[in-house]
Amino acid sequence: MDQNDLKTLREEFVIYNTRIRDKQHFEPKQPPHVGLYVCGPTVYGDAHLGHARPAITFDLLFRYLRHLGYKVRYVRNITDVGHLEHDADDGEDKVAKKARLEQIEPMEVVQHYLVRYHRDMDLLNVLPPSIEPMASGHIIEQIQLVQEILDAGYAYVSEGSVYFDVAKYNKDYHYGILSGRDVDELLSQTRALDGQDEKKNSADFALWKKASPEHIMRWPSPWSVGFPGWHCECTAMGRKYLGDGFDIHGGGMDLVFPHHECEIAQAVAAEGEEIVDHWMHNNMVTINGQKMGKSLNNFITLEQFFSGEHSALEKAYDPMVIRFFILQAHYRSTVDFSNEALQASERGLERLHDARKALDNLTPDEGATTELPQFAQLCYEAMNDDLNSPQVIAELFNATRLINRARNKDIALTSVQIEELKQLFDLFFYDLLGMLPSGAEASHGHAKAFEEAMDLLLSIRQEAKDRKDWGTSDKIRDELTRIGFEVMDTKNGAEWKLK
Repeated sequence: MDQNDLKTLREEFVIYNTRIRDKQHFEPKQPPHVGLYVCGPTVYGDAHLGHARPAITFDLLFRYLRHLGYKVRYVRNITDVGHLEHDADDGEDKVAKKARLEQIEPMEVVQHYLVRYHRDMDLLNVLPPSIEPMASGHIIEQIQLVQEILDAGYAYVSEGSVYFDVAKYNKDYHYGILSGRDVDELLSQTRALDGQDEKKNSADFALWKKASPEHIMRWPSPWSVGFPGWHCECTAMGRKYLGDGFDIHGGGMDLVFPHHECEIAQAVAAEGEEIVDHWMHNNMVTINGQKMGKSLNNFITLEQFFSGEHSALEKAYDPMVIRFFILQAHYRSTVDFSNEALQASERGLERLHDARKALDNLTPDEGATTELPQFAQLCYEAMNDDLNSPQVIAELFNATRLINRARNKDIALTSVQIEELKQLFDLFFYDLLGMLPSGAEASHGHAKAFEEAMDLLLSIRQEAKDRKDWGTSDKIRDELTRIGFEVMDTKNGAEWKLK
């Protein structure tokens, strides 16, 4: 693709900006550089399907931005301190609570689940971010942020803790600009949480919390020995690694309020202006219509999906089936889990893999008159329309139907057309949607050798058939069937696939 084509694609790329509640042309602050920050997991348990969705959504964005020729710095944080139960300002730290229950150090909890999170992301073919900072490694930056907000007059110290003054901030700016929340309503809510009397108003949120004697994770600060509020880490680390103004901040829709609303207020209080141009949020994964999450105890971990070891699962699902299932819905729509939906995704994924494989076996006909739709253009139009992955997949299925007609010799394709279809699948299905071969091929990482061995075995079977040695031919087919392969005799010769 030449520079003019890239320029045209960039000019047509729009994404939905939660901040303005509309689609918006994407124009980076300092092209060709793009700063992308995404809220990562709080590592106190295994990742579940809800964690997979933002990871896959922003992996798709990351892949596409790079395809458009941008130099992307992708920052995805790890929360290992400060995230209290119920996303509140009081209660036990989620990581510390897990450490107390397991009678181990908090950083043991973090390390254990971080390793498992990375393993799950690798299996889902989620590319690693450029930088993966941890909240506990940036306490100094968070203390500095809190001091800047105090100096600007939008925070106050109360009994060793520091709180953001929402009412005062709202007089000068607009608290609720991202979520649309009514500030007067927030300020009038009844104080219901323990320790709420430390605050001037119930809507005020913690920037720094004084640690109680039993609190395990604590650091010295000008105000007390304590720990940062949950919202501080992303503002502090976003500024550190992407500068005082960057292009995209992403995360799940459940983070719009209070987390991202508070991030905007913190940044404006410290800097005098917003530092993020585009706010992107993926919608939720639901189970029986309810958000899937640890706090609701209705989640299924990714490891359980991969192994099938959960009462709600009828079978194990390949990681690529999970990825495909997520991408079949637009990132701003909900995805409701069901075995039926996953198994439909499994069948659809297999059809697309089979179509790409069939292209390698088609015999071109240079005299063919079949008109090939502009599949690549249609896929680019879908990607440029706020990452419309379901439409990309729909176009790939349209291409699959055409390929199957060619495989059945109902139509013929030229060598140029076959190459175009190969490039279509290789770019959109494998590179951008991030699909990998499933089953034994992916597991062993030797896809080419695996395929060549199967082709050799089927060629021996064909030779036996040519000699009318039906016993040998049938034995090869039957043995392959027994160990999990399906052999199909077609007009173009034998084809195979894993069951």
